[in-house]
Parts: sequence; C-alpha cells; structure tokens
Amino acid sequence: MARVAVVTGGTRGIGAAISKALKDAGYKVAATYAGNDAAAEKFKSETGIPVYKWDVSSFEACADGIKKVEAELGPVDVLVNNAGITKDGAFHKMTQESWHAVVNTNLGSLFNMTKPVIDGMRSRKFGRVINISSINGQKGQFGQVNYSAAKAGDIGFTKALALENAKLGITVNVICPGYINTEMVQAVPKDVLEKSILPLIPVGRLGEPEEIARAVLFLAADDAGFVTGSTLTVNGGQYHA
Repeated sequence: MARVAVVTGGTRGIGAAISKALKDAGYKVAATYAGNDAAAEKFKSETGIPVYKWDVSSFEACADGIKKVEAELGPVDVLVNNAGITKDGAFHKMTQESWHAVVNTNLGSLFNMTKPVIDGMRSRKFGRVINISSINGQKGQFGQVNYSAAKAGDIGFTKALALENAKLGITVNVICPGYINTEMVQAVPKDVLEKSILPLIPVGRLGEPEEIARAVLFLAADDAGFVTGSTLTVNGGQYHA
C-alpha cells in the first residue's frame, strides 16, 4: 500500500519539486499552501496532487488539516516540513511582528505539524519526519536574525525528536539547502547574484529544487531507517557545518 506524504509549502519552489518527486516515486501526496490560490490550483491541475490550504503557524489549523488529509488519503507516514517565509531586515530595525511571524512559521510549524501525526507514527512503528532548514540556520546571515534563529531551531528540534523516537521506527532528519534556483533567488538582482553569491559556491552554480527533492526521497525511503538525527547539507560546497 502506498505511503502517505504531506509536504507543507508544497505547491511552489522547493516544495513543489518535493511533492512531484514523492508522487513519481509512488507516494500518495498532500501538498499544503498558505495563500496563493492561483499557484496552488495551477499546481494541482498540472500534477494531480491534492492541495490543502491552511496556516502552518496555527496549531488548530494544522490539527484540523491533518484530520482532513488522513480522512481522504490515510494515515500520514511521511511529513516534510518545508513551509517558510522571510521578513528580512537588520535586527536594530526589526519589529516584533517580523520576529514572531518568521519564528512561528519557520519553527513553530514543526511543532504544529508534527504533533498531530507523531502518535500515529509511534503506534504503527513507522514514520519519516524531514525538516527543511537552511544554510543560514547553520552559518547565520546579515539581515536574517529571525530567519537564522528559526532555521537553527529546526536543527535542534530534529536532533531531539530523533532521539525520542529512534526505537519506534521513526526517523527525523533535516536538510539545509544552500542557494537554490527558485523564484525567491531569481528575484535577486543579476549583478548581485553574479558578484556576491555565485563566487561563494564552489560548484559555481545555483542548486535546483529537484536536487533537494532527491535528498528528501532518500530520507523518506523505507530502507533509510539507520539515518536519523542527521543534518544533510545540500549547498554546492558553500558551507560545512
């Protein structure tokens, strides 16, 4: 029977690539999104993957959303916590709203999404939780105190939850992408990209969303049970933790 996978932020960018890769590998996939209805409907029509709209920073919304997914697709075996936002700015100018919005979405969502599925995984003695962090959660980034703090928190969350569930057939791992060729990075001015970003990447190019998706497929597999609590860096050699 096909495993059921949920991918948050699963209709655009890295999340869309992950959703598609899981579907192509035989998983039943549910892709969540926060607000872009047009992009979600386009993704659904192109891929046939069902989409679900809710705010991952809300515990109640996540609990209700997971209930709906499980009623329609079955118990969740694989959870990919990919949803994230940025509200960049130097810390001395950062508002409390910008801090809470980023931390609640990028870190709080890991609690909100994982809590409703962990008991089922524990009772079935199988589960895969894969968290998408960032190179900036490892090394920090100017103007991203909120984002870097949240993404670093994702790594700590992963390590502790992995220890608690290792004997129950549940693995918990984190992927830290570097600069990936998504809409967010494409919005960076070309001269900044070529002079300030690409020279820092030893392989000399941006990563592709599909390269992150392949890392997710590896960690999600039934036979990846000896890999847990790990941080997988996919950044073209730019940074080594």
